[in-house]
Amino acid sequence: MSNTQTPVPVRTVISPGRYVQGAGAITRLGEFLAPIGSTPLIVSDDVVWGFVGHDVEASLQAADLTVVREKFNGIPSSREIDRLVEVIRAAGADVVVAVGGGSTIDAVKAAGYLAGVRWVTVPSVASTDAPTSALAVVYTEDGEFEEYRFFPRNPDLVLVDSQLVANAPAAFLAAGVGDALATWLEARATQRSNSLTMAGGLPTQTGTALARLSWDVLWENALPALDAVRDHLVTPAVDKVIEANTLLSGLGFESGGLAAAHAVHNGLTVSAATHGLAHGQKVNIGSITQLVLEGAPTSDIRDFIEFTTRVGLPTTLTEVGLRADDTESLLAIAEAATVPGETIHSMPFEVRAADVASALASIERFARRVRSEAGLPAPEPYHAH
Repeated sequence: MSNTQTPVPVRTVISPGRYVQGAGAITRLGEFLAPIGSTPLIVSDDVVWGFVGHDVEASLQAADLTVVREKFNGIPSSREIDRLVEVIRAAGADVVVAVGGGSTIDAVKAAGYLAGVRWVTVPSVASTDAPTSALAVVYTEDGEFEEYRFFPRNPDLVLVDSQLVANAPAAFLAAGVGDALATWLEARATQRSNSLTMAGGLPTQTGTALARLSWDVLWENALPALDAVRDHLVTPAVDKVIEANTLLSGLGFESGGLAAAHAVHNGLTVSAATHGLAHGQKVNIGSITQLVLEGAPTSDIRDFIEFTTRVGLPTTLTEVGLRADDTESLLAIAEAATVPGETIHSMPFEVRAADVASALASIERFARRVRSEAGLPAPEPYHAH
């Protein structure tokens, strides 16, 4: 008899140790960081450090913590992660703190895990749900998706300064809406197929409900929040959208499940034409593709295209540098989206590369029709930087 047994299926929820959000929250970073570690290493790129460095330094000094900062070099690649591991060890740090966007955060989570220290995230934008998760997305030096890395725990602390988020360009918040809207679509599909989630178990009612709450909050608040952020204002709508983009979406995708939308995002990264687009912009194309694959009601797809166009997200291939008649590129994207182990296989039906390529190609003409009938602007071509 074999001693290997199939693990008993369980349902599980994972989450950060503490979540803190509010205008001016960064001035209290030291207070929340002190119980976690005594020798922190801050990792931040030069741009972000230029406008938050003073507040971070003052906050840490007030908590009797030393300030040691390392520059992040831009892409969460294996090479950059390994470099940060050596910096953490050389500094004798017992906690590493990511201050910046999703790339900085993913690199720090991966490096903190490898270095055997605790990790904290301080997002400067609300453009992804990376700050709360126990995984990192690792890219090649050229910016192509390489792998997911999973960790045994989430960050010990996630601290979001709402004013810092509101001071950033509104496009970052819009990208976060694109990432977060996918959360419910994918959790719903995962629940239907009873597939495993990123938390390592079957979906829980909690994870699925939080994914749905994220969706509801965004449909109600995204447009007024984006208007407020264009004037760098923090309003209740802004705080709700930041929480939906960061915490609700983070908990929802990890403990609710990923499906086609993020797999299509990963497929899109194989096309150089899409490099330079925000994560959430590509995810939005993935969400529309998933709705098409599902055979969702036409009214649902129409509403989603109209709403996300108003948010400022791409809803056509043109806007992500692709063409509906470029069958070779679309098939390459579709093949990457359907490799074994991709989250698209959590859909409640079999999805082939040919299905994804057809769904992608079909978006262009229909989305243009929806936008025209709604009086929305025609799409403008995107050119990768």
